[in-house]
Amino acid sequence: MPYQVRIPTPLQKFTSGAATVSCKAADLPALLQELSERFPELRERLCEADGRARKFFNIYVNDEDIRFLGGAQYRFQDRDEVLILPSIAGGGD
Repeated sequence: MPYQVRIPTPLQKFTSGAATVSCKAADLPALLQELSERFPELRERLCEADGRARKFFNIYVNDEDIRFLGGAQYRFQDRDEVLILPSIAGGGD
């Protein structure tokens, strides 16, 4: 059941420039593990020390926030499109 994971531009330097990667992990914890094994430098940027996704990344599945789909319990489906999106914060005067 392969599906595509879109990698944000700032993290592509850790995926040898790949903007998308095909993955087979069943759920979010397994996806983070798969990405960490394939791209070790990506782990510390995506994961907390205990393996959970860092809070400043949002994960979308088919344009839907994974938190509203069951979070870590969501089971990826064949042909899902997963987007890892860094949170953007800031403000002005």
